Amino acid sequence: MEPRLGPKAAALHLGWPFLLLWVSGLSYSVSSSASPSPSPVSRVRTSYNLGRTFLGLDKCNACIGTSICKKFFKEEIRFDNGLALHLGPPPDDLPSYSANYSDDFKTWRPVEISRLVSKQQNKISDRRICASAAAPKTCSIERVLRKTGRFQKWLQAKRLTPDLVRGLSSPLLRCPSQRLLDRVVRRYAEVADAGSIFMDHFTDRDKLRLLYTLAVNTHPVLLQIFPGAEGWPLPKYLGSCGRFLVSTSTSPLQEFYDAPPDQAADLAYQLLGVLESLRSNDLNYFFYFTHVDAGMFGIFNNGHLFIRDASALGVIDRQEGSQAASRAGDDKDIFSCLVSGCQTELPSCDTIPEKQNLVLVCSQVLPLLLQAKFPSPVREEIDAELTRCADRTRPDPEVLGAASRLKDILRPLRTCDPRFAYRYPDCKYNDKF
Repeated sequence: MEPRLGPKAAALHLGWPFLLLWVSGLSYSVSSSASPSPSPVSRVRTSYNLGRTFLGLDKCNACIGTSICKKFFKEEIRFDNGLALHLGPPPDDLPSYSANYSDDFKTWRPVEISRLVSKQQNKISDRRICASAAAPKTCSIERVLRKTGRFQKWLQAKRLTPDLVRGLSSPLLRCPSQRLLDRVVRRYAEVADAGSIFMDHFTDRDKLRLLYTLAVNTHPVLLQIFPGAEGWPLPKYLGSCGRFLVSTSTSPLQEFYDAPPDQAADLAYQLLGVLESLRSNDLNYFFYFTHVDAGMFGIFNNGHLFIRDASALGVIDRQEGSQAASRAGDDKDIFSCLVSGCQTELPSCDTIPEKQNLVLVCSQVLPLLLQAKFPSPVREEIDAELTRCADRTRPDPEVLGAASRLKDILRPLRTCDPRFAYRYPDCKYNDKF
C-alpha cells in the first residue's frame, strides 16, 4: 500500500534522493535542442547566457568559489526545466518549481528551484545597501559592503569572535559562543581549506561571502556545521553559489496532512524525536525555533523526516556558555537589517525555555497532522496530550512530560512495512524502530 501524498509530493515520489536548489537574485536563460524531458543517454550540450552582470556580489553575492559555483562556471553541471523554455527564478506568484539536475550529463535527478529569501526582500536589501552609502537606486553592492566598518574588522581578524557577529539578526548568532563560531570557520565548505579555527586561509572575498550569508540567511551554514552524516536532522549540503544552495530535500510536511493514520503517526513520532535531539545531544547545544510552520520540515522518499528550513533555528551553547546579545546601537549596521527591520530587538537567550520547540510544534503543526485520524479513545488521549504540550503557561517538565506520553501513544500506531524504508526491515526484528 503506497502512502497518500499531496499533489506535489506525489509528483516527486521518485527513487532518486531529491535535491533542493535555492535561487535568489538570479537571471539567466537556457537554450538546448534536446527535448524538455531529460534523458540519461546522450544529450546536446546546454549553453548558458550569463553575461558579466552574473559575477560578483551585485547579482549572486560572491559567486566565485568552490563546489557548485565552480562547477557552474566550468559548465560541469546542467539544469533542465520542462515547465518553460527559460530556466530562472520562480515567478513572483510561486515560491518554487521543479526542474532536473545533472553533474555527469548521464544521470538526472529531480530538483526544486526556490528562493532563499523572497524577491521583495532582495530588493529591499539592495536598496538599503545603496542608501547606506548615499548611492542612487543602483550601486555596486560589493563595493559598498567592503567599505563598512564591520567588514574592515573582519579583514583584520584572524579568528571569528562574538564581537564580529554581534548585532546580526540571525537567531544562530543571537548569543554565540566561541566554540560555535570556531565550528563555523572550521567547517565552512566554500574555502579551499576548512580545517582550522583561524581564518588565515580565507581570502577577502571568502570573508565577505561568509559575512553576507550569516547576515542574510544562516540555513546553508547550519547544514555545513551540523551535517546530516553525523546524525543531525538536516539535509545534506551539496554546495552553494552565493544565493544558490543545493541540498538534499523532498516534500514539505503539509503535503502529508491527508496521509493515512499510520503514516501520520509515524511522522508525528519522528518530529517529536527530532525536537528531543535538538534539546539533548552529545555536543551539548540547545537548538530552538523562533517560529515554526509545516514547510520547515520535509520528508525524504524513504519516509524519513528532517528539518527542511533551518533559517529560524537558534543555537545556545550549554557547555561553554553564550555571549549575551548586545542591545547597544553601535552594533547595528547595514548587515543587521538586510532582511529585517534595522531596529529589531533580540531577546536574551536566558528567556528561551526548554519547552519552546514543543509548544510551537504541538500548537501549530501536530494538530493539523493528527486531527480526526484515529478512533476513540485514542483520539481523546492524543488531543489531551497535545493540549498540555501546547500550553506555554505550564512549567517545562509538564510540557516535556506531555510530549513523552504523546510519543508513547503514537509508537504502537505506526506500522512496519516497506513504505517506511528508513526503518524497514529493521522494525521487524527490533521494536526500537
